[in-house]
Amino acid sequence: MNEASIRLAALGQDTRLAIYRLLVQAGPEGVNAGTICDKLGLAAATLSFHLAQLARVGLIRGRQDGRYIFYAADYAVMDALLAFLTDNCCQGAQCLPKAAAAAAPAKRPRSAAAR
Repeated sequence: MNEASIRLAALGQDTRLAIYRLLVQAGPEGVNAGTICDKLGLAAATLSFHLAQLARVGLIRGRQDGRYIFYAADYAVMDALLAFLTDNCCQGAQCLPKAAAAAAPAKRPRSAAAR
């Protein structure tokens, strides 16, 4: 419970939430710090502060690639946080239509022969 509250508190700040959403959308390869600054219009020092906070609580990871540092969301941590939030939701009933839709596998288009 303590880890979840610390992680949620980190995401409770608008700039950190925007950074995290950008990293989640970027995928496992992540994004370099310069790109994050450009996309969100942040000063380098501001970005550095917020990245440090997100990394401290385990929501993101940084990796050095040459002279750049790429940051990516830690999807296992995100999954655990979402599981914690939805554990025993609605006493096990399917009550979250947006979450169910996001989790549902994409439907394959029907081929012309199958019609």
